[in-house]
Amino acid sequence: MNDNHVVVITTTDSEDAAGTLARAIVEARLAACVQISSPIRSVYRWDGEVHDDPEWQLWIKTAYDRVDELTEFVKARHTYDVPEVLALPVLGGNPDYLAWLTEETRR
Repeated sequence: MNDNHVVVITTTDSEDAAGTLARAIVEARLAACVQISSPIRSVYRWDGEVHDDPEWQLWIKTAYDRVDELTEFVKARHTYDVPEVLALPVLGGNPDYLAWLTEETRR
């Protein structure tokens, strides 16, 4: 098991917002790579109402020790009041890719 890497998921309300946020995250070295999934459909309750909206999902590949800073970075730049930030453990993978991931998240 690999406990040094995570995939962090967040969503945005537009493709432009997703691209802007993804680029800022990688430029800040808070992730090695961010993949943007084309519109997904999110059904959720907010302010007492059920919403059904298109969103763009970001898959952020990073080192575990960058999650707290990444979370604050996303919260400070996101258009949502309470943005989704979920860190999912990476259980394994290509050792060369994981080494690259760690290297790219160092200043």
